[in-house]
Amino acid sequence: MAKNTGDGYRRGAVTGRTQFQHENGNWQKRDERTGQFMDRKQSDGPFKGVAKEPDGRDTPNA
Repeated sequence: MAKNTGDGYRRGAVTGRTQFQHENGNWQKRDERTGQFMDRKQSDGPFKGVAKEPDGRDTPNA
């Protein structure tokens, strides 16, 4: 399980989620199993600890 340390980084990876960057520069999370869009980040940089798409760790959609 991923945990925030409070020091600006996360221990562990967030599983079951991927992220991609829109043309406007915002990052958005997607549920890896259902494909449903989740949070969209408006501040600079990607989400911490979330794999970027495409990713070799993707799990098969079930």
